[in-house]
This record gives sequence, C-alpha cells and structure tokens, in this order.
Amino acid sequence: MPWAECDEVIQGNMAILVGAKEPEVTLMNGLTVTQHLLLLSFYQPSGKRNKILLESKAFPSDHYCIESQIRLRNLDPKECMLFVSPREGESYVRPEDITATLRSHGDEIAVVMLSGVQYYTGQLFDMEAIAREAHQHGCIVGFDLAHTVGNVELRLHDWDVDFACWCSYKYLNASAGGIAGAFIHEKHVDAKPVLTGWWGHEAPTRFKMDNELRLAPGGAGFRISNPPPLLCATLEASLKVFLDARMSRVRAKSKLLTGYLEALLIRSRCSDKLKILTPNDPEQRGAQLSLFILGDAEKVINDLQRRGAVCDLRRPNVLRIAPMPLYNSFHDVFRFVTLLDESLSTVLSQ
Repeated sequence: MPWAECDEVIQGNMAILVGAKEPEVTLMNGLTVTQHLLLLSFYQPSGKRNKILLESKAFPSDHYCIESQIRLRNLDPKECMLFVSPREGESYVRPEDITATLRSHGDEIAVVMLSGVQYYTGQLFDMEAIAREAHQHGCIVGFDLAHTVGNVELRLHDWDVDFACWCSYKYLNASAGGIAGAFIHEKHVDAKPVLTGWWGHEAPTRFKMDNELRLAPGGAGFRISNPPPLLCATLEASLKVFLDARMSRVRAKSKLLTGYLEALLIRSRCSDKLKILTPNDPEQRGAQLSLFILGDAEKVINDLQRRGAVCDLRRPNVLRIAPMPLYNSFHDVFRFVTLLDESLSTVLSQ
C-alpha cells in the first residue's frame, strides 16, 4: 500500500459499504475532528434558523462538538440545541416524534445531526425518511454513523443525505483509534472547507509545493494531513471481509442473531431482572440490544467477565450486547444468555 495514496486505495470499498459514489467518500482524522470540519462548513446559522437537532442522549463527543460549534458562532447552546427525546416512561424516540419536531421547528433548524444507530439504546433511525422530511423544511441533514457502518445497510447517496461521518473501530473492526470516514453528497461538490491543509490540495499538483492551494473537489478537499498508512491497512483488511461477505447477507444474519438473543432473554429465568431498552422491531435496530439491569450492573458485568463473557457497560445500569454476524454464532448467543442468567442469579440474589 503506497503511503501517499493509502486513503484513496480503500476509498472505493468504503463507498460501496455506505452506499455512496466513490468521490463522495473521504477517509481522514478521527470521528469528532471530522464532524467538526463538516459542521464548520454545513452549519451556517442565519436569523432564527440557528438550531441543531440531536438526540437528548447523544454520544457525549457529539454533544460537546455541537455545543462548541454553536459557541463558535457566538450563540447560546441552550437556545440553539434542539433535542428529540423518548416520551416519559419510554426508552427510545418514536419516529413520529422526530417528524413532528421537524414539522413544528423546521424553519428554526439549520442542521439535523442525529445518529444512524443510537449508541445507548441501539435504535436504528429511518435516515431516508428523516432526510426527506427535513429537506422539505430547508434543513441540512447530517448523521453520525459510528454505530451504523458495518452494522446495517446504507444508501447515503440515494437517501439524499447531505453529509455524514463515522469511525472504523466498532463494527468495522479496524482497531481503537482507527481512521474516520466522511460522506459529502455530490450535490455539495462546491462545498468548501473552513480549515485547509496540504492533503486537501488536488493530488496531481500537491507536491509542487508552490503554496498555491488548488482544492480537491468534494470531501477530498476537506482533508488536512496525510492519512496514517498503518490505520488504512487495518481498515483495508476489514473492508475486504465485508465486501466478500456482502452487507446484505451480514445484515440478514444479524437480524436472526439479535432476534434469537431477544427471544432467549425474554424466556430466560432472570427476565424479571432486566428490561430491554432497544426497539423490538428488527427494522428499528441494528445488532445491539441494550439491557437495563434492575440491580448492580457493575457487579453483574464483573461476574460475566469472570465467566468468560465480554460485553459493554454504560453506567450505571445498561449492558450493551451486540452479536456480530461476521464472527458470532447462534451458539455464542445461547452461551451468553446462559452465563447472564447465572450472573444475574448469583449477583442479584446476594
């Protein structure tokens, strides 16, 4: 892999995975840095259209990024951050409530900046419907796809999403700190970055070193520094696996695995000691189920690890369980629920 072209070598495979045209996709930076660069260009508050729409429990880095972008314009985040939230007593956002928010506040929203899959609940948002509705009200639409790419099928170009960003170290398995990706729809080919660097210069004349910036079109012009070859290499290996497996087949198995996990949890001996926060509709979730533990979840996960099971704790009480179809089996799911039953019985009966 030539270092000077290491990001471009994998650009085409990434575009296939996210449902984009190759020139619409760029590999660069980490996720939040990329999100900042995109919002610098796409968040253009004007008059009362100065709000950014996000989830009430967005991933902290998204929340901080949006707060700082608003402050950068000398605006107040308390006035310019508009949240969609689950209804009282519910765990995830109803799709009709997103639609209602767009219809009632559409003329105030400059940018929609939602997750594709919500990190805490595992809810999969209908990105196509959100983009269609938001555009009817003049909003720019962006998505953080950190928990989405490699998890569900995507058609960013066809859905008319304006921009998106994602990391590669979750479902794409490219290791912690892996390089991030960005999508900018071809209709924004003339979008210009606010911050520039030499890797945004068009490739044919980049090394002339004449200090005359000739910006590459689209997302390529948003690149600042040369990409890290080692991170591109790990991502290249992962993308080849996904393309060989085909995302449609990965997603089909994922629905079966997660459905099996849900069925076993509902029928388990300790089903009364947990609550599933994730939608039960397979079309409204990815691989993940989020379990609210009705007790000391920290002790439960420690006991699970002692038994050989690995999952994730979102403090104080939520376990995130995500059977990955590329390498998890139905037996793995059965074994996990057996171990969880044992842990819940042991820990919560003390």
